[in-house]
Amino acid sequence: MKTYEEKIADIKNLRLIDDVFFEAFAANKKAVREILRVILEDDDLEVLEVVTQGDEHNIYGRSVRLDALCTLGNGAKCNIEVQRSDNDDHARRARYNGSMITVNESEPGIAFKDVTNVLIVYISETDIFKGGKTIYHIEKRLKETGALFDDGFDEVFVNTAVNDGSRIADLMSCFTKKELNDEQFPETTAEVQRLKTTEGGLSAMCEVMERYMTEARAEGRAEGRAEGRAEGEATGLVKGEARLSALIQKLIEAHRYDDIAKATSDKVERERLYKEFGL
Repeated sequence: MKTYEEKIADIKNLRLIDDVFFEAFAANKKAVREILRVILEDDDLEVLEVVTQGDEHNIYGRSVRLDALCTLGNGAKCNIEVQRSDNDDHARRARYNGSMITVNESEPGIAFKDVTNVLIVYISETDIFKGGKTIYHIEKRLKETGALFDDGFDEVFVNTAVNDGSRIADLMSCFTKKELNDEQFPETTAEVQRLKTTEGGLSAMCEVMERYMTEARAEGRAEGRAEGRAEGEATGLVKGEARLSALIQKLIEAHRYDDIAKATSDKVERERLYKEFGL
């Protein structure tokens, strides 16, 4: 078990691109609004609500992990996702999360014209499309006529890897810094500094990190029960908890809190991490 001082040291090393830090950050609606206004180039955009993974009223469950689900002023749902790894099909991940939001945020039996509009803002550490651009807008068109096709689902992919000299690129550079002091983005700067330097902010971060650990332990017990069906409940439970506990400890030592989240919510990713660490 890490001491409070050790946890504080870990928090100092976290950045906005780390989803454990972004989750705590996203509780600040003004800071989230500032980020969306820059990325979407809309100074009038409003954010009415932000639901993060830790919120009790996030009913989606562990099958889909949403970093920050926003309700915009026009009623649309916008999911902001931060992603460091580059070993996934990002486009299909975004589509999957978008479909889950559509289903969960639309009342059964409503007319399809009233189905919730969904926007995915996907922030990655790598240029996943390898086009040398900071931002990519997905646009649907009718092949035969070239006319735009609007089905109420939009996607914007942004990355921290490419600096094209734009204000969006300046914002993306903020996602890679352990310390932030940028006058262009006062709300973002203020919230990052609060989480890293004030008692209230550090306490909020510790709570998020502890919840990640609690989820990891629960996942270990669940995994152990599954193994126990084959070799005896007690034996399987102990092995499952011990194996995942060992993985989590290695991830903590490597400051890989993003991977802790993946280990608790994604079985395929968990198996990959087991192999990586020889567990």
